[in-house]
Amino acid sequence: MPASPLSLKTTKAAKAARTPANGGVASKSQHKGQQTKAAIVDAALGLATQIGLEGLSIGALAEVMHMSKSGVFAHFGSREELQISVIREYHARFEEEVFFPALQQPRGLPRLRALFHNWMMRTSVEIDSGCLYISGAVEFDDRPGPVRDALASSVQTWLTALNRAVVQAREAGHLRADTDEHQIAFEIHGLVLALHYEARFLKTPGSIERANTAFSNILGRCGCEGAVAPPASASTPAFSSPLSSPSQE
Repeated sequence: MPASPLSLKTTKAAKAARTPANGGVASKSQHKGQQTKAAIVDAALGLATQIGLEGLSIGALAEVMHMSKSGVFAHFGSREELQISVIREYHARFEEEVFFPALQQPRGLPRLRALFHNWMMRTSVEIDSGCLYISGAVEFDDRPGPVRDALASSVQTWLTALNRAVVQAREAGHLRADTDEHQIAFEIHGLVLALHYEARFLKTPGSIERANTAFSNILGRCGCEGAVAPPASASTPAFSSPLSSPSQE
């Protein structure tokens, strides 16, 4: 699969490469411009989780930021580039909250449990704010173009990491040797999609608990006797809610 355009490291490297080496006035001006752009993207992400990527406009964002339309436009050049920047930022935050902390757990079932645990933690917040991966898929599933490509690449990057975690659990002997990593990742992804539908749209009580039970059932079906138990730090939390290509070690 081609390298994801959403890689946080790539973005940082690109920014560093564009920074003048003399550290003079131009550098300070550029730094201020980057800060302004970051603030705009942050505001745009907040709007996108409420009204969707398609609802974003230069005019609406300018009003929120108390800037001129030309001032906002100068940082992106087009509405499409603004949408892609928002997807990149959402993906970077997803990595920081879900993926990277899970890498602190040993390979195998502890890491797979941590990935799901972190995903549920983020999902519990997004029940109220909305998930850009899900809302974006609804908006752009049949609309080819750079925005759809960026969004699909981001989701695929995450699912690839999830697949790899299942493979590592199988290699560690925590899951049966005949475990199909693609099937397990498909089912886990399906749990989250069902959770959003049940909790956010239908307001079904106990949806988080059902998702956690379903995850345990998946592991139970594929697990080996004496499989590694979840570490205390990755135990399933009690929620009050009603309800780049990341590389792995």
